[in-house]
Amino acid sequence: MDGLVLAVEAGGEAAGWLTEVVALVVAGALIAYLCQRAGIVPIVGFLLAGVLIGPNALGFVRSEEVVEQVAEVGVILLLFTIGLEFSISRLMAIRRLIFGGGLLQVGLATAAMTGLLVALGQSWQVGVFTGFLVALSSTAIVLKLNADRGVTNTPQGQVALGLLLFQDLAIVVMVLLLPMLSGDGGSALQVLRALGVAAAVIAVVLVVARRAMPKLLEVVARACSPEVFLLSVVAICLGTAYLTSLAGVSVSLGAFLAGLVVSESRFSDQAFGEVLPLQIIFSAVFFVSVGMLLDLGFLMANLPLVLLAVAVVLVVKVVTTAVSARLLGYSLPVSAAAAFTLAQVGEFSFVLERAGAAGGLTPAGLDATGSQTFIAATVVLMVATPLLARAGDLFAGRMPARRGSRVAAHDPDDGPAEPEPGLRDHVIVAGYGQAARVIADVLDDARIPHVITTLSPEGASEAQEKGHTVVLGDASRQRTLVQAGISDAQVLVIADDDPAIAQRVAAVARTLNPDAEILVRTRHNTEVDAIAEAGATHVVTEEHASAAAITEKVLRGYRLAEEDIREQIVRVWHKRQHGSPQPVAAGGPPEGDAARARRLSAYGTVVDTERRVTFRAGDSRCAHLASVHPVLPGSPGCEECLESDDRWVHLRICMFCGHVGCCDSSPNRHAAAHHERAGHPVMASVEPGESWGWCYPDEILLEQRVTVP
Repeated sequence: MDGLVLAVEAGGEAAGWLTEVVALVVAGALIAYLCQRAGIVPIVGFLLAGVLIGPNALGFVRSEEVVEQVAEVGVILLLFTIGLEFSISRLMAIRRLIFGGGLLQVGLATAAMTGLLVALGQSWQVGVFTGFLVALSSTAIVLKLNADRGVTNTPQGQVALGLLLFQDLAIVVMVLLLPMLSGDGGSALQVLRALGVAAAVIAVVLVVARRAMPKLLEVVARACSPEVFLLSVVAICLGTAYLTSLAGVSVSLGAFLAGLVVSESRFSDQAFGEVLPLQIIFSAVFFVSVGMLLDLGFLMANLPLVLLAVAVVLVVKVVTTAVSARLLGYSLPVSAAAAFTLAQVGEFSFVLERAGAAGGLTPAGLDATGSQTFIAATVVLMVATPLLARAGDLFAGRMPARRGSRVAAHDPDDGPAEPEPGLRDHVIVAGYGQAARVIADVLDDARIPHVITTLSPEGASEAQEKGHTVVLGDASRQRTLVQAGISDAQVLVIADDDPAIAQRVAAVARTLNPDAEILVRTRHNTEVDAIAEAGATHVVTEEHASAAAITEKVLRGYRLAEEDIREQIVRVWHKRQHGSPQPVAAGGPPEGDAARARRLSAYGTVVDTERRVTFRAGDSRCAHLASVHPVLPGSPGCEECLESDDRWVHLRICMFCGHVGCCDSSPNRHAAAHHERAGHPVMASVEPGESWGWCYPDEILLEQRVTVP
């Protein structure tokens, strides 16, 4: 009987613990789902879930200590997976950004807060301590957000990564300096000794583990056991984080280093796939735990004070981060975008705040009120991080727009610029990211003249060592493109920049060379219209290119007829444009191969959307030809007919935007309707064997050659 009673009591304790776990997971999943449906990143949902179920609201979860321990595992796994996506060579490429930019940002933010609080009557020790808290940003939130937005490898993503890595290193120094700030002892010698130990541990991880890790994973992989491989990878992650923590280095940095050394092996992709599900679960718990810290009662009772703290942190973080990036040579749009992304306070500031409280230090010297205000402002800023990142992108994208969205933003202080000698009919590669490196190497092997423009001194040095011609500067500036020989260039490639930067570069280049072919790679289909409107000839999206390429490969593997493959590509395009597949014939079962082939032939000509249409302009009777440039068809057939499943007779293409419409012999006359709606004057025939165009305002038949190379 006693045993039964004990079992029942144990079951009751387990049930209580399980209740909190269920509340945490269910609330996190539900609110994250609602946020996702509303177009808000899941991180915000996890934070809001924590606020809702925490001890200061509904109180479903009260064991904060257990949640915090699980959350710490989440941070470790999150930073480990981020490290897996990098490599030591890529990290070394931004070493100047890490140590130069990071030192500037932390130093400027700390100095700004110290000066402000000293001016308000606080001691310099309190000012420095508060500056330490404000200087740190959230590594977990920013890197996760940048990965979800696909900007990790863009200049703004690299700035964020470099500064965050230095902040993780700076935590070591900050913790060691707390006893000195609180008057509890500590000396400069002790600080230097601890820093030396930390540096030695990092060196061991990066040097020894880099050589041993590939061999170790090779042995583990030979066991052909997913369970053994997963446990080994997790052991490497947690073990490295633990070893670095013994040296006083943050566990997040240790986990990131563990990911780096695993990324050097050929099993990095397998490790990423095995760990990712665990990382998602544990990191979600981390974000929920941060939300649980917020006391809604305190927030509402002290809303003006919290909003003031939020405003101060925003101004200090945005200004100091932007200034730091600018001093390293990054453009103002890149600096601004990174600054807004890093404008929150980091999760390790909570650890630092508690360590300071043990020595009598509180944020702004306001005791308990200061601590609660700090927590409230931090959670509010974390929740607002996705909005701040979006605001930074919009702000950066509008910087050159003050002089017109399609006109080059010429800076009168630039002074005259001369193009590099010997450049003609060449390719300009804007930026020197991963894709640009591949393109430049291919051009070099093919002996095609080319020049690279980049803002990164490290990237410029690397490109010059490979023998590439390099112009160090911002490709969205007229001076840089002139130096790169844009007026005589045949092609401009924008392969690695984010959409806002690509749009600016294309707009400036188009005004300087109306005939150049401008190729842009971007991530999402929703970004195409704005970039094309800015002047891009061809916009390749990762979403559409991968879908079309996979579709074609699969269909060719099954030896489908060419007309069937072409029809399926039409359907892929239709889904990209309208969010649903092109409708099949109304009524009855799905069409068979023969029926589909007959229906496709009824459309008439189908245009290859990957082939550029050029118009050899030269008729002096038409003044509109000066604005004509090579275009890519916006669709494989008449865009409006494809949407409504109508037929056409002949196809015409707008030589200003690439719109494909049906001719005046077709029932709907969509080409003429496009001219009347958009005001674009020149259309050209894309029918096989035809080489003429038509100017609507002048009513002139243009006999110049139209080609589809």
